[in-house]
Amino acid sequence: MGTITQPHPYRVHARVLTASLVGTAVEFYDFYIYATAAALVFGPLFFPSESASAQLLLSYMSFGLAFFARPVGAVAFGHFGDRIGRKSTLVASLMLMGGSTLLIAFLPTYQMVGWVAPLLLCILRFGQGFGLGGEWGGAALLAVENAPPGWAARFGMAPQLGAPVGFIAANGLFLILGLSLTDEQFVAWGWRVPFLASGILVGLGLWVRLKISETPDFAEVLARDKPAPVPVAELFRNHLRATFASTFAVVACFAIFYLSTAFALGYATTALGHNRVDFLLVQLGAILFLALGIVLSGYRSDATSSGRVLMIGCAATIGVGLLFGPLLGSGSLWLAWVALSIALLVMGFVYGPLGAWLPQQFPARVRYTGASVAFNGGGIIGGALAPIAAQALADTGGADAVGLYLAAAGVLSFAGLWAQRGRAAG
Repeated sequence: MGTITQPHPYRVHARVLTASLVGTAVEFYDFYIYATAAALVFGPLFFPSESASAQLLLSYMSFGLAFFARPVGAVAFGHFGDRIGRKSTLVASLMLMGGSTLLIAFLPTYQMVGWVAPLLLCILRFGQGFGLGGEWGGAALLAVENAPPGWAARFGMAPQLGAPVGFIAANGLFLILGLSLTDEQFVAWGWRVPFLASGILVGLGLWVRLKISETPDFAEVLARDKPAPVPVAELFRNHLRATFASTFAVVACFAIFYLSTAFALGYATTALGHNRVDFLLVQLGAILFLALGIVLSGYRSDATSSGRVLMIGCAATIGVGLLFGPLLGSGSLWLAWVALSIALLVMGFVYGPLGAWLPQQFPARVRYTGASVAFNGGGIIGGALAPIAAQALADTGGADAVGLYLAAAGVLSFAGLWAQRGRAAG
């Protein structure tokens, strides 16, 4: 008799993995188009014109607002994700996140309606962050809770690979607009195009997610016991150590990403005088190394352990921080590409394994809440504060000081991982 060939796990779970990836792609696309627009046009378009620096500061503050909305969304969506299921909660988070992004395309400017314009912008930015708060945790659980034995990290790569996909889509679209439009056209209407285009990704995500089933782990929880009445209360009562340690473990990946993308773009095109289109091309080339790092770390994590690979990545982050400033600040586009490529490759090792490692720190009955709260709490420290702190450090100590900030983020995440070693809940 012939040997029966078992289908490959990726093929069996292709729809689940796609549903997991596309949401994170939308997340990074949404966040990066907002970060780019905040750096380039939102200041004069949506805020009073007393001073250009004040406009830029207010624009960056609106960018940071979503990071503070994300933990609120993590608690809210985590509550329903742990009580009614992963699938329906993920659909709701994607609709809120995508709807808020799409509506930004239709906002009136400050010159049209005065103070109403920044108010509406901040409301929609909060809605973006609130929806995103439930997105990553649910996407990671969707992949990992469907993974066959021994495949958790490789399945956990799916939501992580959404990061380079979303970045390439956002960066590539801004590059096309930069080559096709004049500065006046971009300010007048071109900046709205990326926000309109987000509707395509959201539509694809909804189409895929509405066709998937609930995860086996959550079905088992329902069969064994009632869901936690208030998941966040149970999380903080029984898993406080894991929550804090996991939050710190996430910091490095956010710091690397936003320093290598949003901060680097602003610093390179202002303080260093690089052409915006040229530097967007540099970043597009470098982001491919993030995808490579995610894939390599996923396979290595299943061969060893996700915690060990994350610790190696955090140690490497410290080294990258020491190189980042001198290379980025050299004035050479080639050396800037080297700096960003190395940083984003290392980011793959502190970000890729999180899809498997973070859910393992919490039992299934509070896993959605725990993974979401930790991931988005780390986002405040590593993401919301990074561009602001980096700009202040660059003004006083140049790019070298920013590199030291990145090294410090690596130390903080290493400490979180060390505190939680050997304590996985599932």
